[in-house]
Amino acid sequence: MKILIASDIHGSAKYCEELLNAAKKENVDKILLLGDILYHGPRNDLPDGYAPKSVISMLNGIKSKIIAVRGNCDTEVDQMVLDFPILADYAILTCGSRVIYATHGHNYNPDNLPPLNDGDILLNGHTHITAYEKREGYYYFNPGSVSIPKNDTQRGYILFERNEFIWKNLMGDIIYKVSL
Repeated sequence: MKILIASDIHGSAKYCEELLNAAKKENVDKILLLGDILYHGPRNDLPDGYAPKSVISMLNGIKSKIIAVRGNCDTEVDQMVLDFPILADYAILTCGSRVIYATHGHNYNPDNLPPLNDGDILLNGHTHITAYEKREGYYYFNPGSVSIPKNDTQRGYILFERNEFIWKNLMGDIIYKVSL
């Protein structure tokens, strides 16, 4: 199964559309959204193309492809307009014998780890900063933000397939590739 992993759309129809075009081009089976889908939050400026109603329409149109976890800007009101579940604090996927713990990052993150075994994977967004690190006992991946990247990182996503993580910017350029 080929999964596109992205985070922090924050209501940007412009970058949501670019992300969905990338998903189509990459021919993914699922899209894993790591939270902060519709609202930009009080600490962020409005992203380019801010149009949450358009984002709702785009994502509801592919609801069967989406797995999502709740971000700190996602609420029950958002769930009322989205046709796929967004209120789970985490999702657990498998990668061979490894567990992938997917969460937004405002609760569980490298400073406050969820229950992980040696070699497991922590996957979160929230920081808007792309990251990959092999840490003591686990791997850490962060796709950054689709709409409001920080610390000079690029807008992008991670492709996950067959024990391989490939981070690409929205233009499709490979930034890094990690095989486990």
